[in-house]
Amino acid sequence: MQVYRIGLILCAVATATAALGSARFAAHASQAPQESQQPIRVQVNLVNLFATVRDKHSKKIISNLEQGDFKITEDGVDQKITSFSRDSTLPVTLGLLIDTSGSEQDMLGAEQDAATRFLLRVMRKDDLAMVISFDTDADLLQDFTDDQSRLNRAIHRTRINAPVAQGPFPTSIPGTVFYDAVYLACHDELADQPGRRALIVVTDAQDEGSRLKVEDAIEAAQRSDTVVHILLVADPHFGGGNEGVAKKLTDETGGRTIVVRSEKKLAEAFDEISEELRSQYTLGYYSTNSKRDGGYRKVKVDTTHKDLDVLSRRGYYAPKN
Repeated sequence: MQVYRIGLILCAVATATAALGSARFAAHASQAPQESQQPIRVQVNLVNLFATVRDKHSKKIISNLEQGDFKITEDGVDQKITSFSRDSTLPVTLGLLIDTSGSEQDMLGAEQDAATRFLLRVMRKDDLAMVISFDTDADLLQDFTDDQSRLNRAIHRTRINAPVAQGPFPTSIPGTVFYDAVYLACHDELADQPGRRALIVVTDAQDEGSRLKVEDAIEAAQRSDTVVHILLVADPHFGGGNEGVAKKLTDETGGRTIVVRSEKKLAEAFDEISEELRSQYTLGYYSTNSKRDGGYRKVKVDTTHKDLDVLSRRGYYAPKN
């Protein structure tokens, strides 16, 4: 099993190193993400985006739009859409992150069962998936594979690792490296993978102990062109979920936060994400900003129909010479 130990050092140009060893990820010092990583697949200044469209009222996914129904702006400037596709067969590379801190103890069994059904439903030919659990550090339980049996075994190997306080008034538990886990999954694992990239995180979004910040996790996702979806599973005895942080991460990367309050809702949430992954539009344009300065560009994808909502990433990092 592969392991990555990240040494995080603050400097003018930050670097992240990965080492092979036992089966643990660990963050040891603080570091900003690498400047050299490319945010999305760019040829010259071609920008590719994925978008999901829903009816504002019924919330039903709309899958019959044409290229002329969309409009894109970058930093407020209109862009000409040069490529368009409704092809739902484009391969997907998935990362499944499961929170195994003490606050998830009552739901872990349901999470395992729902995650197994999700992968069986969503994965098709040429798709790949990996499984990571995280609490005080992050474990790569299964690297990228299309083998459902290996993925299922990895999911059911997840265990609650953090000690849980006894009695009617639980005390704080030692650390949950949520931000570090998202960063590592995007930066170290998903960045070089082909096809569409999506990260599904089952967590309460409470972070205690990460060396990195939520902004670093967001940037890693944006630079690796990864859409992050969060199934917010929260136990009120442990402070409840941090919905604000979850929505910040998903909104910036083009994903969704779904609040889960029961086992039934958990299964439904996985089904919703599965449907979205298979109902995306692919949009491409050549940016009118030809500068290769590595800067962040704000992007807005919309439709000409006022009764529709578009879910897409809010920006990307330009290539840098």
